[in-house]
Amino acid sequence: MKEFFITGTDTDAGKTHVTSLLLNLLAQHKQRAVGFKPIAAGAEEAFGQLVNDDALTLMESSSIGVKYNIVNPFTYEPPIAPHIAAAQVGDRLSFDKLDTAYANVKALNTDYILTEGAGGWCLPINETDLLCDWVKSQNLDVVLVVGMKLGCLNHALLTAAHFKALGVNCVGWIANHVDPNMREQDANLETLKSALPFPLLAISPYTDGTPKLKIYKTLLEILSINP
Repeated sequence: MKEFFITGTDTDAGKTHVTSLLLNLLAQHKQRAVGFKPIAAGAEEAFGQLVNDDALTLMESSSIGVKYNIVNPFTYEPPIAPHIAAAQVGDRLSFDKLDTAYANVKALNTDYILTEGAGGWCLPINETDLLCDWVKSQNLDVVLVVGMKLGCLNHALLTAAHFKALGVNCVGWIANHVDPNMREQDANLETLKSALPFPLLAISPYTDGTPKLKIYKTLLEILSINP
């Protein structure tokens, strides 16, 4: 089983968009893959429970049928920092709870688990713990989604520096063009390719049509799938 954690340079970098495209890629190669979004803030009532749009997207993109509460075990209604949303309803997120939820996903015995984070990399889950430290505790390989917009160079380089300080393995990054009006997109892309200490895996161009992923060979190698 291959396991990856998908994080982003900030809350609107496009983690769900990219994770969904990766799940679709794996499905095209006949792989059993599931998306997992342990924490989601911003939900509405449906089917007798709170559901989050991003988690539903991962659920629909997974190549096996999975119950919603497995894909997204911790869901909060207001679109605010999850640890604050949890406290408002008398809940407290913890590594133990995340470990149990992740064990439930691993019990599905799939070929791949793609875990999508919430917000950016250093997301508080309670008053003392960060989600990135849980990723470290699980020894998950990380994929960084860079939302290509003004400020992305700073966000990406700071995130990469924290990967190194924490000792996590980032296998590569994916450029997600979220701003069609971004000036000098190509120049920013080239700067990141030179400055980031891990390879570019894919590019997701901005489009109003069907989303696509420009795939580099390194991504296929990391996923262990043949072209």
